[in-house]
Parts: sequence; structure tokens; C-alpha cells
Amino acid sequence: MAKPNLIVMLTHNDVTVKDAYDIFEECKDIESVQHWGFKNVGLPKDEMKRIVDAMKAAGKTTYLEVVTYDEESCLEAAKTCIECGFDTLMGTLYYESVHNYLKEHNMTYSPFVGKVSGSPSILEGTNEEIIQNAKDLMAKGIDAFDILAYRHVVDGEKLAREFCAAIDAKVAIAGSISSYERIDTMFDIGPWGFTMGSALFTKNFVPDGSFKENLQAVADYMEKK
Repeated sequence: MAKPNLIVMLTHNDVTVKDAYDIFEECKDIESVQHWGFKNVGLPKDEMKRIVDAMKAAGKTTYLEVVTYDEESCLEAAKTCIECGFDTLMGTLYYESVHNYLKEHNMTYSPFVGKVSGSPSILEGTNEEIIQNAKDLMAKGIDAFDILAYRHVVDGEKLAREFCAAIDAKVAIAGSISSYERIDTMFDIGPWGFTMGSALFTKNFVPDGSFKENLQAVADYMEKK
């Protein structure tokens, strides 16, 4: 089993929480948690930059996950990603304009695959269509993907397994990793990583604990596997 990377998202129901900065400051000393991010909705740009600066100062790798879908909004989010100093743009439906803009600024791009819509997001399309979508994007130079497997309208785990088996790329499974059982599944399936946000805010792992205690429990569990 290869250990997947945990990307902690300071988001609840696909919106960045208002106290994201304070939560990060409380949790930044959890050394095994290297990857941090949040969404492009919920905070003004100056506060987003403040959080990214704090994350970078703590030696973390940063991610902006974009949950808007039209080309203009996705391109604007790409510009925000650059302006705020993130390391990677996750999400957006794939647009060549976004891809080209990010390449010009040496920014890593990990777009969604399949038909994504709504907030919280849902994923549609057959497994075969989603895998083919990824292969088509790889032909355009994309080497990383953000797949909302557990938001799939049919069978998220089956999709995650088939996608990771078929696609030789940096795959992050995003959304609804909300239990130790699903963490076990991530180790079994073997993506590069997975995101976790709402499950920490709803205290799925330490019901009476804080966000930090829930995150520490997840980090400890992953370290012991």
C-alpha cells in the first residue's frame, strides 16, 4: 500500500470557512500534514492571500480548489491563484485558456474530469467517459487530476478504483472522504492523494473534539497504517 497524501481543505459544504486563518494557525504544527488548501468562494482576496502567506511561511504546499464552472469564472480564479501565491490550481472544468494562462505562470494545474456541476458539486458521466476525458486531457499536457469520485451519481468507489487503475497521473480524489473506512479505501486504491474538509468540521473522527483534534486523529491514523 502506498500512503496517499492528505490535502486539508479549510472548507465546509464547498465554501471556505470564515475563520480559516485561525484554524490553520492552530493546526500548522501537525508536521505530517503538509498539504493545505481552500476554495475560491467564501473569503475576500486579501484574506485568501493572508492565509496562503501563512501556509507558505509554515513550509506547507498550497492548493486553491475552484468550484465555479464557466470559462470566465475559471479564468478569473486562475488569476486569483497566481495573485495569492498558491502552488496548485485544483478544479475548474478544463479550458485551454485557463491551461495556457497557468502554463505562462508556471502554475501546476489539476482540473476536474467528467461533468461537474452544482455546489456542493456532483459528478456525472459513465466511468468509461470520465476515464476517456482524462486521457484526452493528458494528450493536451495535463498530468494531474481532481476527481470528485464520491460525488458521482452512481458508484463513487467503483469509479475511483477504475480511474486510478487506468490513469497514470497525479490523481487527487476530492470530496466525501469522511470516515476511517474511506481512508482505508484510499490506501487500497492508491491515488496520489485525497482532500478532506467538511468531515473535520463535522467532527466525524473525534465527535467531542476540536477541528485540530479531528485532524490529529486522521494524521495519526494515516501514520500508523
